[in-house]
Amino acid sequence: MIFSSHRFSAPAGAPFFLLLRHSLLALFLVLAFGAVRAADDIDRLVLNGSDFPAAHEALIEAVEAEGLVVSAVIPFNQMLERTASSLEKSASPYLQAEIVQFCSSVLAWQMVEEDPAQLALCPMSMVLYVTRQASSQVTLAWRLPAVNGSEKAAGSGRERAGALLQRLARRTAELSRQRW
Repeated sequence: MIFSSHRFSAPAGAPFFLLLRHSLLALFLVLAFGAVRAADDIDRLVLNGSDFPAAHEALIEAVEAEGLVVSAVIPFNQMLERTASSLEKSASPYLQAEIVQFCSSVLAWQMVEEDPAQLALCPMSMVLYVTRQASSQVTLAWRLPAVNGSEKAAGSGRERAGALLQRLARRTAELSRQRW
């Protein structure tokens, strides 16, 4: 059976919300089921001497100082709190959690020219969270754009993206301590 494309077209503005929904679902799945691999593909840094608002401001400033634009700040904890009871959970494991998304057009171009499938690595994101178990500890975490196989060439897009994320993490830690 052949379906006409107009029958399944999304309303205006829907692509953003579909992207947001899929991004949240993907992050939820990684957080919920990715614990076994977390050490391999997720890096984290405890932001000692900071609180959540200072860490948030510091991360935004670090991203913008690199000449990048924050495309979205997703209040992930709010979604978990809102859906907890329907999933028979008592509450979110976080007191606060958000995803900050951003993109570098230079890195995006380099990565997709190296391999069109690397579009899946865009936009980049970093998360800030405070868990219920460690209520005074703010953690910054991010996915590592692993360099493997043919991407091992020095200066690859993935390698440069990883370096950018490391710079952002160091700068966020430094700025968040100064603000607190």
